[in-house]
Amino acid sequence: MRMILAALSNRKAAIGLFIVAALVVMALIAPLLTDYNPSRRVGRPHEEPSATHVLGTTRNGYDVFAQLVYGARTSLAVGFGAGLLITVIGTAVGIAAGYLGGKVDEALNFATNVVLVIPNLPLLLVLAAFIGQASPLVIALIIGATSWAWGARVTRAQTFALREKEFVRSAEMIGEPRWRIMLFELLPNLVSIVGINFIGSVIYSVITEATLEFLGLGDPQTISWGIMLFNAQNASAMAVGAWWELLAPCAVLALLGAGLSLLNFAIDEVANPQLRIGRSMARWKRLARLREARP
Repeated sequence: MRMILAALSNRKAAIGLFIVAALVVMALIAPLLTDYNPSRRVGRPHEEPSATHVLGTTRNGYDVFAQLVYGARTSLAVGFGAGLLITVIGTAVGIAAGYLGGKVDEALNFATNVVLVIPNLPLLLVLAAFIGQASPLVIALIIGATSWAWGARVTRAQTFALREKEFVRSAEMIGEPRWRIMLFELLPNLVSIVGINFIGSVIYSVITEATLEFLGLGDPQTISWGIMLFNAQNASAMAVGAWWELLAPCAVLALLGAGLSLLNFAIDEVANPQLRIGRSMARWKRLARLREARP
């Protein structure tokens, strides 16, 4: 709880949380933000942004703003869903391998290394192409099932350091079950690692989903930021001067990435004392230079 309060008092965390919360709220209240159906023709093809259509229309006459706010639901659901799956698998594998050791560690570490050495994007492309026009749920499951290894490796290394601590040894001496030690002794001390892993996984999942859909491996009947990019590409939006069709989804993807990255940096600063000390020292050096510069 103390770490969460410290993170929220961080300027980077405040800005990042505001950006992410704004996008989540936008997705939740999409029907209140626009009267247009994102899948219904409501104007002429490639209309420029105007008072009637704030972000213009697509080649099919769909309202871009309506697609943006409704598409946020799908993209954010895939991002947070796949990010949660990646974090759960990576954390469970990492803690089990790091604490149990022996043959369990060997088996889990071997599986982790196998997943790590396989190029992720080509694997995702092959799986998505094999399945065909994958739904957002299938894309989230594919991303989650193929992207947990890095988090598992980091969690395993940190668990190795924690399992020799006195509080773990004390729990073992009083006969605590192993699962309880992993869940109630080790996991709470890995909150910062898990948080950083989750946020990084969400960023990765959103960008990966958009990439797969942009390449035509998503379901064109759904509305998401990746499908918006795919449709804009097929409509040769830039060639006909309809820049707004590409700018809108690219802008929100960049904005979401920036907000989550700021949250990640803030958690890292709170969890890593050296970063806090370094920032404080830099501030004191600036103040010292200002004092020296005064007559």
